[in-house]
Amino acid sequence: MEGERRRLSGVLSSVSLLCVLLDLQLDGLLAASHAEIESHLEMGRKLLAAGQLAEALSHYHSAVEGDSKNYLTYYKRAAVYLAMGKFKAALPDLSKAIELKPDFLAARLQRGNILLKQGDTQEAKDDFEAVLQNSPDNEEARNQLARIQELETHLEEAQAAYSRRDYTSTIAFLERVVELSPWNPNVRELRSECFLQIGDYAKAILDLKPTTKLRNDNRAAFLKLSKLYYNMGEHEESLNQVRECLKLDQDDKDCFTHYKQVKKLSKQLDSAEELIKEQRYDEAIEKYNAVVKTEPNVAIYATKAKERICHCLTKNKRAGEAIQVCSEAHIMDPKNIFILRDRAEAYILNEEFEKAIEDYQEAKELDGENEELKEGLDRAQKLLKQSRKRDYYKILGVRRSANKQEIIKAYRKLAQQWHPDNFQSEDEKKEAEKKFIDIAAAKEVLTDPEMRQKVDAGEDPLDPENQQGGGHPQQWPFEFNPFTSGNFQFKFNFN
Repeated sequence: MEGERRRLSGVLSSVSLLCVLLDLQLDGLLAASHAEIESHLEMGRKLLAAGQLAEALSHYHSAVEGDSKNYLTYYKRAAVYLAMGKFKAALPDLSKAIELKPDFLAARLQRGNILLKQGDTQEAKDDFEAVLQNSPDNEEARNQLARIQELETHLEEAQAAYSRRDYTSTIAFLERVVELSPWNPNVRELRSECFLQIGDYAKAILDLKPTTKLRNDNRAAFLKLSKLYYNMGEHEESLNQVRECLKLDQDDKDCFTHYKQVKKLSKQLDSAEELIKEQRYDEAIEKYNAVVKTEPNVAIYATKAKERICHCLTKNKRAGEAIQVCSEAHIMDPKNIFILRDRAEAYILNEEFEKAIEDYQEAKELDGENEELKEGLDRAQKLLKQSRKRDYYKILGVRRSANKQEIIKAYRKLAQQWHPDNFQSEDEKKEAEKKFIDIAAAKEVLTDPEMRQKVDAGEDPLDPENQQGGGHPQQWPFEFNPFTSGNFQFKFNFN
């Protein structure tokens, strides 16, 4: 028995020693854990002060994991979320801090402010009233309660005005509501709808865009934004918005149907512009005609197509067609300076310089700082002045768009017709020689790229006033062979 008692006593002593050791080890671990938590909190504070929010948040995560019963760690992590603009993530931390310490007024005020901005007025009111129960003189809580009352009054007035379809008044009432509850998607959507009703698409978009972030899955807003941009002619941004919808749900039927339409139209528009850059104007015209077939119901795309077809026809020097299409485009979009510019160029090709001047002047009134329009107007005025003097194109009877072969062909025909040897009397020969000289001069000018460029810019390269070196007349010796046999050399003096 004695031996058994001694054995049991030894066992008990060992157990007691083990317990003591375990207690000491646990105390050490707790001490180490507490020190580690304090270190995370201190680092979080420093990083937050330095503006390194992501790093600060990481340390506060560690502090919360290390001590899930400390209301301050939740509150401090909420502060980081708010600094990052993540108010939704801050709310659970503030609620946890209040749960752990119901009389924590700072957390209640912060949560009440967030709830007010979200438009959760009743819950916000509960928080501010709880603060006043503990601290009756709290000025912030009292002021926020007054704002809630003001918000509710304006919201009631806005809803009444909307019911009457008085959209302008609804917008006015919602102005203050949005100021007080900027994170409330409902009021922004309501105001956006009012802007749509009065035709202000840009402001409708400004209100609708934030709602895509204020709701977790707001595919409806992305789709609506995409359609708004589409109807405004901004097909690229329309495509961006509908893609955001499909990121949330690639099987969304409404978004996918709209996506296919926008994608097809965007591809055609981009392809047409690429063809214009490559100066493949006929193919670009075909693409723009396809655009109108793809989207016949949105007028802005038909107008855009007309504008660009007008441009292509002008660039292709198809003056008559260009004038007709540009005129149609001008009716559709009368303040478009590019349509006026292109029609002016088509009028120049058609040698209707007065009309070209009118178009350039009208365009210049719309955009007085545009250098291209200033240069175009100046050129048209020079061409009009030139046309009243010596017009080399008219002398040969060719269009301004004529190529070199057409110019030479016209020259040969006229040279044969007006050769002085074809006439008998001296008066007839002198008249023929004068015309023959003009014909030869016209041919030389228009087949010389540099001189023709001056003519097209409204200058006469053979005008003595345009010659350098004191304005003396320049003599032009021309050597040419207008017929199949014989060489004829004339010396022309332009005085």
